[in-house]
Amino acid sequence: MIDAALLALVISVHDGDTLRVRTGPDTSQSIRIAHIDAPELKQEWGRVSGRSLRVLCLGKPATVQPVTIDRYGRIVANVRCGKTDASHHQVERGMAWVFGKYEPTDSPLYAVQTRARHYQRGLWTAVAPLPPWQWRHLEKNL
Repeated sequence: MIDAALLALVISVHDGDTLRVRTGPDTSQSIRIAHIDAPELKQEWGRVSGRSLRVLCLGKPATVQPVTIDRYGRIVANVRCGKTDASHHQVERGMAWVFGKYEPTDSPLYAVQTRARHYQRGLWTAVAPLPPWQWRHLEKNL
């Protein structure tokens, strides 16, 4: 069962779509941001994407609305750092893709991604940026 929204403090950022929040004095949880897939750390744009999320969220209060649990046991959630939606922010800056595998085709995030691509923001400056799900597949098969 998915819990209600949590008020939390972002205590670390792993990469462009994963962070850790403190929800109590001795309680922290890893959160995978819903709707997006950011480049892996070893992938082109991976560290830049993580920095973008770090600037937005690290050390700031966040609202975490759980959506599901992923196969690694992380909470997948809608995350707002202050008043900013983290998934929207990352896609708008060209720091993440809309995660089409899990996102409905009518999601407004696709329009945000189209604008980022049109204006060549972030990873869209590359001629043919490799989505992280394809990069992971290639890495697994090497």
